[in-house]
Amino acid sequence: MGGEGFNDADGRARLRRPLLRPAQDWLLADHAAYGFHRRSPGLSARQTLSPSQEEAGRRILLALCLLTLLVPELPGLLVTVFAPPVFAAIILFRLWLLCVARWQRLTCLEADTSAPLLPVYTILIALKDEAAVMPQLATAMAGLDYPEALIDLKLLVEESDLRTQVAIQTVQWPSQTELLIVPPGNPQTKPRALNYGLARAQGTYVVVYDAEDRPHPSQLKTAVRAFNAAGPETVCLQAPLVGVPAKGGWLARQWALEYAIQFGLIVPALARLRLPVALGGTSNHFRRTALVKAGGWDAWNVTEDADLGLRLARLGHRVGAITSPTLEAPPEEGAVWRGQRSRWLKGYMQTWCVLMRSRSEAPGLTLSGFAAVQLTLGAAILSAMVHGPWAVWCAVCLLSPDLSLGPFGLAALISSLSVGLLSAGLAPGTWSRRRLFDLLTLPLYWPLQTIAMVRALWSLVRTPHYWVKTPRI
Repeated sequence: MGGEGFNDADGRARLRRPLLRPAQDWLLADHAAYGFHRRSPGLSARQTLSPSQEEAGRRILLALCLLTLLVPELPGLLVTVFAPPVFAAIILFRLWLLCVARWQRLTCLEADTSAPLLPVYTILIALKDEAAVMPQLATAMAGLDYPEALIDLKLLVEESDLRTQVAIQTVQWPSQTELLIVPPGNPQTKPRALNYGLARAQGTYVVVYDAEDRPHPSQLKTAVRAFNAAGPETVCLQAPLVGVPAKGGWLARQWALEYAIQFGLIVPALARLRLPVALGGTSNHFRRTALVKAGGWDAWNVTEDADLGLRLARLGHRVGAITSPTLEAPPEEGAVWRGQRSRWLKGYMQTWCVLMRSRSEAPGLTLSGFAAVQLTLGAAILSAMVHGPWAVWCAVCLLSPDLSLGPFGLAALISSLSVGLLSAGLAPGTWSRRRLFDLLTLPLYWPLQTIAMVRALWSLVRTPHYWVKTPRI
């Protein structure tokens, strides 16, 4: 198979573009989009609800409507009966994870500092409208402390994105870099592009990065050591994602604090307890053979990372955690944050619906794993729906002398604030007056989730597979 080269004045290869026959290229693109759905339709989010789920939903809704007509007090009664135990379970589980993360010694898979035997490592980076950050990305890739000849870097660019293609060719890349043009087709999502690149991956291990990522130079070697130290059941390692606000705005700082809690506390605790981990969208390191066997990514799920992490758990695999970080740029503006967050919430709902249906194509989770998913992923969905109305109700009760939160409401308010502040206080990061301000204003950030959830629900119904692109400011 031939290829085109772009050379510097010193003759060093800057970039390679493989030449694929049209029929071969079409097959790769078709498999990237539809391969997983054809293989395991019940595990794909191409259909949000299965026929049995739709039927069960209609019956439950009809029954609730009829009972409400007969017993108007029923909705309030159901909330009174079910809300306290559900809320208590979420709070107690979060406290348990915080205890595991803070006071127990986490399993440190990468503790071995010996020089490992280094295999070929594939890096997949899906790019769309990323021309502005190509110099930064090239610098980050060149800065990796890994033999250049063993880095199999795949830059995956949509065919219509000519600006990014041109920008890629103006900067220096590692010698084994390939520019892969993803053919047009639906769905135009990041997981479709990743599947297209996975089909040509040559490495023993595969890692996914985003365009703005700045991984620690030692991260690939750290992952190799961790895989060597772990058993074969560990097929994925999640590196911590660290938000570094460029402009320092309050919204970006809250996003960064949220990431510090998730990847500095929750993910390592779940990994240590061998519970399912909903992966972050970048810096996931995989054993390539296990990833291929699991079916790669679901091109129809807009949070393909979370879906894949839970699917690996269903297949009996383990996700571990390493400490070598990747720096990311948080969204600085409200509209950008809302678009990104609505996509995340839409994808969480897609992933939850997939998880709750047939076990015929993959085993179900263990009882503890299933409960953990409901108390993490399920809690994220539920809290996004509740935060806004709950904040309004609390404000009304505080302002009105005739209304009261009641014993449960007051207990819920105090416990949620306490656990939220405790999580933020234990999260990694340097302390300053600004961080203290962010911690104290954290409750003002939570209701914004409901605004994003409204948009997510609308999009799930109207355009379930539309990928809201986070622009680079």
